[in-house]
Amino acid sequence: MIKIIFATANKGKLMEVRNIFSDTKFKILSPYELGAVPEIEETEDTFEGNALLKAKTIYDLYKIPSIADDSGLSVDQLKGAPGVLSARYAGENCTYHDNNVKLIGELKSFPEPHTAKFISCAVYYDGKNNTTAVGELPGKIIHEFRGANGFGYDPIFLPDGFGKTLAEMTLEEKNKISHRARAFSSLKSVLLKIGMKENL
Repeated sequence: MIKIIFATANKGKLMEVRNIFSDTKFKILSPYELGAVPEIEETEDTFEGNALLKAKTIYDLYKIPSIADDSGLSVDQLKGAPGVLSARYAGENCTYHDNNVKLIGELKSFPEPHTAKFISCAVYYDGKNNTTAVGELPGKIIHEFRGANGFGYDPIFLPDGFGKTLAEMTLEEKNKISHRARAFSSLKSVLLKIGMKENL
């Protein structure tokens, strides 16, 4: 098996990415399984910059190839906001619900539909090389919470061509279409082509 650390403390993301890599020889580890999980301040102003920052931080700590992503929601009527601030849109230590409520409130003065897209930038880093893949999922923001699955803005995001929100989908359904699934599936394809050596 090939060990890769996923630089995240988000259990939802970890579950999604492990599912994506489940048909490969890659073993996706959580930093929690190795000990310390450092607080990584996302100081960059792009998704790629923040993803690479996280991957490098975890690699430097454990010297094991790392993957990371930074993702967020881009709403057209808000000129791309929340963007890189998606996770803390309602302020530091806010909840997913806080972010959703704030977003719905800010869109009340705009006519529907509230077109938007999820963007995910996935990065691989091994101390020397890094590879980047981007995935996008277009859709629209709705004004009601629907579904109990997923996390983040999933309960209010209706993907184009679907009649249910991401939070109403099963993990398997979501992983077929999500921005993160598209980014990490592309990254997985690149890593498989590289022919990485086993490190377990």
